[in-house]
Amino acid sequence: MKKLFCLLMVLSLAACGGGRSGGDALELEELRGSWVVVNYWAEWCKPCIREIPELNALDREYPGVSVLGVNYDGASGEELQRQLTALDVQFPTLPDDPALKLGTTRPVVLPTTLIIDPEGRLVETLVGPQTLETLAQATGQAETAPADE
Repeated sequence: MKKLFCLLMVLSLAACGGGRSGGDALELEELRGSWVVVNYWAEWCKPCIREIPELNALDREYPGVSVLGVNYDGASGEELQRQLTALDVQFPTLPDDPALKLGTTRPVVLPTTLIIDPEGRLVETLVGPQTLETLAQATGQAETAPADE
């Protein structure tokens, strides 16, 4: 299990995109011991678009959770940046699909969200749009007050 968590952390080192550190790569230590939420999204997916503000809030309001995105269509470079800006994605986006490395298959329904516990275990796969409340519950944060309260 520790190997799986380390693998995810290595993937996240190459993360690019939204709000954290001005879009800089994440530091390995930044995610160690945190809940990790990996969300698959696409710009043509209306439920994904509705879910993005919930994921932004989770990433912003719960310091024990790190949200990482996966662009389902594999957009990169300027095209990815255009989509991130247009949809106001504020969390980092992984450059490659981590599904195989996480021991799961690529989702066929969007949005799909993978929940990885602080020990690095894939503990839940959520299919369909989520709310801040369902995401907080899935990551063990339901009893924890958001950081801004």
